[in-house]
This record gives sequence, structure tokens and C-alpha cells, in this order.
Amino acid sequence: MIRSTMFAAALLTVFPSVALSCPAVPDNREEKDRLHSELLAARTEMHGRAVSNRIWEIWTTAPDDVSQAIMDKGRQRIRHADYEGAEQVFNALIEYCPGYAEGWNQRAYVRFLRQDYGNALEDIAVVLELEPRHFGALAGRAVTLTSMGRVAIGQTALREALKVNPWLSERRLLISDEEL
Repeated sequence: MIRSTMFAAALLTVFPSVALSCPAVPDNREEKDRLHSELLAARTEMHGRAVSNRIWEIWTTAPDDVSQAIMDKGRQRIRHADYEGAEQVFNALIEYCPGYAEGWNQRAYVRFLRQDYGNALEDIAVVLELEPRHFGALAGRAVTLTSMGRVAIGQTALREALKVNPWLSERRLLISDEEL
């Protein structure tokens, strides 16, 4: 409760007119369904990447100005390699907007960068509950498992990710069963 109160006070300081609850995350289901179908039908990497980028735009567009400002601040901290600070920012985003899958995904990424693999996998599980076709989280799970030395399970996870997005750059990490 104290942490929530501190978070609320910090939000009011930065955004004095803000409501202290995150609005519902936009559904965008029809658009995402259309884009995922287009992604799977893409015949070239350039087309596949363009569709992937459009999906990422949807995912990284936060539900309101407050959550977007928090997201942007966290991503800026990642760019400056301030991973501890970034994790704190994404903690605040998740507390404010727990139904926003990309907040969890960004924190998972930061935790991966900090080699906090177990917690990264826990965050990825939440992302996939909220957004089952989140190919970034699926690929992140594969890379995290591989980084933990769980190569066979990581390869299985990578194959699952490629079923959702065959154009992932991580596809280059795929190895044959004989190499396992």
C-alpha cells in the first residue's frame, strides 16, 4: 500500500490532472488479426518486417498519455543502458497499467539484459497471457531459455515464435535437431 501511495504521489507531481487508474487497453483485435494474417502470408522479408513493425507500433502505443510517458521514459533508460532505472520505470508502468502487455514485455527485456532470467521468464508469461501472439515475447522466451543453457527448450520456444512470425531475426539462431 505504501508503494502504491508513493507511486500515486509521484504521478500527481508529474501529471497533476491525471486520473490514477489506467484506462482499458484498446482491443484492436480486428486490426491485429488482419496484420497477423498478412504477416503469415508475407512472401518477402521486407513485407514481413513492415507488417511486424506495424504490429510493434500497436503494442508500443500505450493506453493513455501517462502510460505512454512512462513507457517512453523506460525505453530511453534502456537506450542509455540504465537498466536498473529502466526496471524501476517499468515497475511503475506495470503498477499503473497492469493490463498493458508491453509494459511487462519491456520489463522482461530489461530483466534479460540484467541477466535476471527467471524474472524475465515470469514477465514473459504475463505478456503471453495478455497477448498470446506477442512474437517479441515468444522470441524473448527462446533467447532467455537458451541463455540459461536450456538450448533444447529454447529451440522449441523459437520454433513456436516462428509459427507466429516467420520473419523474426532470431530465426538465424535456429539449429537442427542433430546439433542439439
